[in-house]
Amino acid sequence: MTDARPLRADARRNRDTLIAKARELFAGGCFDLRFDDFAKRAGVGTGTLYRHFPTREALAEAVYHEEITAMCDRARELRTTLPADEALAAFLRDVVDHLYSHQGLARTLATLMATRSDALTEGGRAMYEVVADLLADARPGTFRDDVGAGSVMMALQGICAAYDQPTHRHDADGVITLVLAGLRRTAQ
Repeated sequence: MTDARPLRADARRNRDTLIAKARELFAGGCFDLRFDDFAKRAGVGTGTLYRHFPTREALAEAVYHEEITAMCDRARELRTTLPADEALAAFLRDVVDHLYSHQGLARTLATLMATRSDALTEGGRAMYEVVADLLADARPGTFRDDVGAGSVMMALQGICAAYDQPTHRHDADGVITLVLAGLRRTAQ
């Protein structure tokens, strides 16, 4: 929705209901559901669906935005509750867990990649910032200075791109293990 005015309470509830139902359906693998059926499953009219989300992609972007916000909030929480190196490791593993449990959303987002979605760009930027912050916290004495957040993000993007492989979960954990080992300073 491009209108900058705040939504009425009932409109906000309907929008939130649509996003929650879409998140649930995407997590359950209902990628091929007819777009109008999202409204029916959420208990709202199709006019309400189209008023808030004119396309499946717009709905997926809204779900993605909320998921990215939650993941970034989680990163900030980890920064305040764990030692820096453990916070980074926990966050990277959380990203893998999240992707694994939201494969339907990953499949939907894969179709958005070709459109160069602003939501994906903004989400990538937000993730980059939290990874950079986690890395900066862990650098003094623990992690190498010559590997930046861009390298970590590239590994995460590779993990995301391979979500549909049969051994994805196991392989993704292995990539995170490699990234963390590669970031650590070696004894001189």
